[in-house]
Amino acid sequence: MRTATITRKTAETEVTVTLNLDGSGAYGNATGIGFLDHMLDQLARHSLIDLTIAASGDLHIDDHHTVEDVGITLGQALARALGDKRGIRRYGAFLLAMDDAQIRAALDLSGRPYLVWNVDFPAASIGRFDTELVREFFQALSTHGGITLHVDRLHGINSHHIAEAAFKAVARALREAVEPDPRMAGALPSTKGAL
Repeated sequence: MRTATITRKTAETEVTVTLNLDGSGAYGNATGIGFLDHMLDQLARHSLIDLTIAASGDLHIDDHHTVEDVGITLGQALARALGDKRGIRRYGAFLLAMDDAQIRAALDLSGRPYLVWNVDFPAASIGRFDTELVREFFQALSTHGGITLHVDRLHGINSHHIAEAAFKAVARALREAVEPDPRMAGALPSTKGAL
C-alpha cells in the first residue's frame, strides 16, 4: 500500500496528513483557512490521491505558518508513501486552462528539491488569503517532498483562477508522476541506482 500518515507539531501549528497514492481523489481537508482547503480539495481530486489534512495553527497572527507547515507535512507524506520510487513514472507535466488562466506545471520526483515559480498574481489577496502564500505552499511541498517543480503562468487576469489552475496543473502532473509504469516492472526510474 502506497500510503502515509505524518503529524508535524510545532509551537505554531499542528498538522496531520494522511494520503493514499492509489486512491480515487477523495478528500477531507480542514486547515482553518477556507481558500487553502478549497485548493487542497482540488489537489486531491485532480491527482486522484486520497487526501485528509487536519491543521490548527496561529491564525490569529496570519495564515503563513499554517500554509507553509501544511506544505511541509504533505511533502513528507508524499515522500514516505513513494518509498524507494520503484516502478513509478517519476516525471509528470500538464498544461491546464481555467477560464482566463493557463498554467503549465512540470515535475520530477527526483529527490532533488527545486522550485521554479513564474506565477504572478494581479491581486495581493483572494478574499482574505494572501496570494504570496501560494508560492510558500509549493516551496514547502517541493523541498520536503524532494520534488523538482516548475510552475509557469502563461495567461491569467483573475487571481482566484490563477491559483486554482496552479493547484490543478500540479495535481495532474503529480498524478502522472506517481502512477506505476507497467513497462518498468518495479525497476527504479534512474540510471543512478537511487532516487
